Amino acid sequence: QVQLLESGGGLVQTGGSLRLSCVGSGRSFRDAAMGWFRQAPGKEREFVAAINYGSFVIRYADSVKGRFTISRDNAKNTVYLQMNSLKPEDTAVYYCNAAATTTTIDAVFHSWGQGTQVTVSS
Repeated sequence: QVQLLESGGGLVQTGGSLRLSCVGSGRSFRDAAMGWFRQAPGKEREFVAAINYGSFVIRYADSVKGRFTISRDNAKNTVYLQMNSLKPEDTAVYYCNAAATTTTIDAVFHSWGQGTQVTVSS
């Protein structure tokens, strides 16, 4: 059974940083695009960042460009999200998932995991 386990969330002040990790198990993700998504209270889940299998195609939502960096380590079946200059509007539960390509990242392969809570205080 495929599982995605997100970690690294927490409570930080505005301007702070966090590094999220997502470890996959049950299959190798080295041939898949990986993406980060987030869902704030009362809002729909939204795309944050995506990276292709070889790390040479990367996409970001406009709201996080220049502040967040996605990366991956295929040997560890892990994808990361470095978040800098955090803002209160970044507060959300963050999730990862896999898809065929970065442009079809919304067509995720797997069920959503528990996610990791990020809270940015003003």
